[in-house]
Amino acid sequence: MSAVAWLKSELERQGIPYKELHHFEAYTAQTVAEREHVPAHRVAKVVIVMADGRPVELILPANRCVMLDQVRGLLGAGDVRLATEEEMARYFNDCEVGAIPPFRHWGNVDVLMDASMKVDGNILFQAGTHCDAIHVAFEDWFRMVNPRVEHFSEPALAMMR
Repeated sequence: MSAVAWLKSELERQGIPYKELHHFEAYTAQTVAEREHVPAHRVAKVVIVMADGRPVELILPANRCVMLDQVRGLLGAGDVRLATEEEMARYFNDCEVGAIPPFRHWGNVDVLMDASMKVDGNILFQAGTHCDAIHVAFEDWFRMVNPRVEHFSEPALAMMR
């Protein structure tokens, strides 16, 4: 089953209202925000890291960057690095690489959300492809995913200095 179909099925099964959106291909969460005219802090992006050889899903706003040293400490891991495209394709094979939706794909993958992702109202995220997105209430998404909430990001502008 494709990620888009799986997401819609899960949302409907849990009675969560959502809106499916379609746009021209977007390969970054910032571009998704621009294409859908949504503030970047309301667009959830997924960054996959490998922590001591196991995948971990990090969820943060489109306008922020992961601090790997912080993630390493939070996970108590010896080695934390960004996953390669091959690793993402292997672990999240129902999605296009780089378009992983912020949901639990299976039980043994930890899901951490940066505290800056918490917003009142709606959020938007890629739905498994570079052309599909889902718009849903943050609280509904949060209840469904139940991520571990931590502080592990900084504003993207800080990375440019």
